[in-house]
Amino acid sequence: MSQSVSSSEFLSEHIKPPEALAGFGSIYVQNVVWNDMDAFNHVNNVVYYRYAESARINYLNELGAFSNEVTTVLAQSSCTYLKPVVFPDTLLIGVRTKKLGNTSIIMEYAYFSTAQQALVATGESVLVRLNKEGTKKLPWSTTERSNILAFEKAAGHSPQI
Repeated sequence: MSQSVSSSEFLSEHIKPPEALAGFGSIYVQNVVWNDMDAFNHVNNVVYYRYAESARINYLNELGAFSNEVTTVLAQSSCTYLKPVVFPDTLLIGVRTKKLGNTSIIMEYAYFSTAQQALVATGESVLVRLNKEGTKKLPWSTTERSNILAFEKAAGHSPQI
């Protein structure tokens, strides 16, 4: 089971986000399940990309960035593994905009293990905005750009623009 909460919801429930996630306005709660483990008895590297996808979709939902007129596609993704994660554990995945381009956005991820009380991975992805047919790049609207920048500012983060 996974769930998403904003940093303010963490604070309102008297749970303070770890310092490693300071500046991340969206924190996605991801429970590690037995099926995420591999033959080496740790979470398989591919699973982190699934976690990032869920956290990313949640972030975009929080921003209201989905529309029937446009699509946002994943162009690139990377993950740096710092420490192995094993079942049972719960990861807090911080998501934020690192850079807001004209037609793209670079997302940044920080994976925090509650069992280890440590940052266990980091990641980045590049998303590109396209028309609904997926044939032409589209710029972020002024409203979308303002929403992203305001969301990040509320978390104490300023993306590159």
